[in-house]
Amino acid sequence: MYQLIKKDKNTKARLGIVTTEHGQIEAPFFMPVGTNGTVKSLTFEDLLGFDSQVVLSNTYHLFLRPGMDVIKNAKGLHKFVNWERPILTDSGGYQVFSLTKFRKISDEGVEFRSHIDGALCFFTPEKVVEIEEVIGADMIMPLDVCAPYPCERKEAIQSVERTTQWAKRSREYFLNNCNKNKKQFLFGIIQGATYKDLRERSAQEILSVGFDGYAVGGVSVGEPVEEMFKTLDWVMPILPEDKPRYFMGIGLPDQIVKAVSEGIDMFDTCIPTRYGRHGTALTSTGKYIVKNSEYSNDLGPIDKNCDCRVCQKYSCSYIRHLLNVGEILGLHMVSYHNVYFYVNLMRRIRAAIKEDRYQQFMEDFLKQYGSDLI
Repeated sequence: MYQLIKKDKNTKARLGIVTTEHGQIEAPFFMPVGTNGTVKSLTFEDLLGFDSQVVLSNTYHLFLRPGMDVIKNAKGLHKFVNWERPILTDSGGYQVFSLTKFRKISDEGVEFRSHIDGALCFFTPEKVVEIEEVIGADMIMPLDVCAPYPCERKEAIQSVERTTQWAKRSREYFLNNCNKNKKQFLFGIIQGATYKDLRERSAQEILSVGFDGYAVGGVSVGEPVEEMFKTLDWVMPILPEDKPRYFMGIGLPDQIVKAVSEGIDMFDTCIPTRYGRHGTALTSTGKYIVKNSEYSNDLGPIDKNCDCRVCQKYSCSYIRHLLNVGEILGLHMVSYHNVYFYVNLMRRIRAAIKEDRYQQFMEDFLKQYGSDLI
């Protein structure tokens, strides 16, 4: 699945190739979040236009709507949405974390009520893998338990223990029941909250199960950024070099640039489209709220260093007008720019690693972005 191409001479950043049934992905890479089978406000033609290599979708949401019968009838999510490139599906584990009012966790699995109509559902590790096989994603995540921040040590231990047990059950079901004609790859997820020994324990336990790739989960859940990056200090030395490494739900551009220097290969976040829908643009010099009055007469682009079609053709002044009169085109434009910015940032990152200049690239980017991570 994963081939290491080269390492940067001065950092832990690395180039690699992830090979899937639906194509190769150059790593490090960013996955635009298409929770419901669509990246909000963008078409798949938009994503192809700026060469997004892969998208992420969500098992929990697709299970509820449109439902497995609809996706099975379409012969999988790729054909249902007409996307021929790779897809990764999250397991719904984050919803286990976030929908606290609607769920009850036991060793067997998660009972929850649909946030849509209140219908009672039950997810087991086996059920989630079964759903993901129907979806047909190239890379699939097992059901896990994400501990909140802050949390007591007892709760973090329970999160680790259940995540390990569910990982074993997921792997066993995947090996014994899934159609081997579908070349899917199952990842393991490392938990442990902000406890060093628990993170190390979880990493060792998940590695002992054996997966096609490894993800650092339970981050970006409210903890300080420095705590988030400590998890990499603890976990990365344990992870094998011949498997892809995924920092789940991360994050802002400067966080991605920093995490690449630690050896992370894969990223996702809903920030580009979420910010876009609220009129906030992410640029090479930080984030800007385009809806603000200071941009009412700004005839320049969102980002003068960006070559996306929005920045090449439209002014901040015009985009601000669209946003403030509620025109859908405005949120499309900012979302398009933001997702393009992330995808293009990953291209720049890969080029810097290839040329052994990632340390300088990171320092320059973080300084220009105005990051506290410098």
